[in-house]
Amino acid sequence: QVQLEESGGGLVQPGGSLRISCSASRLAYDLYTYTMAWYRQAPGKQREFVATITPRHSTTYSDLVKGRFSVSRDNLENTLYLQMNNLQSEDTAVYYCHIHRGETEYWGQGIQVAVSS
Repeated sequence: QVQLEESGGGLVQPGGSLRISCSASRLAYDLYTYTMAWYRQAPGKQREFVATITPRHSTTYSDLVKGRFSVSRDNLENTLYLQMNNLQSEDTAVYYCHIHRGETEYWGQGIQVAVSS
């Protein structure tokens, strides 16, 4: 059973920074063959795309976070990262790790990020 475990969330003040991680285990294939992504879901809203990184480390960002967030991956450590800078209240959400390879996809349980003064 594939496991994706997010960590590093919490409460941060507006303008602050936070880095969240997603550790993958029990994968059927090496992590470098998966496309990895972050999604988020704010209270009362649908889950939305945040950022993705391909096996070749090509990245794509939502316009809402472009220039403030940075996605990266460490295939040797089986870990996905999201560096979030200049956080704003509208970034408050549960952040989910997602990986896929072909038709196979997995989701993490999510981690809370709250931005408030």
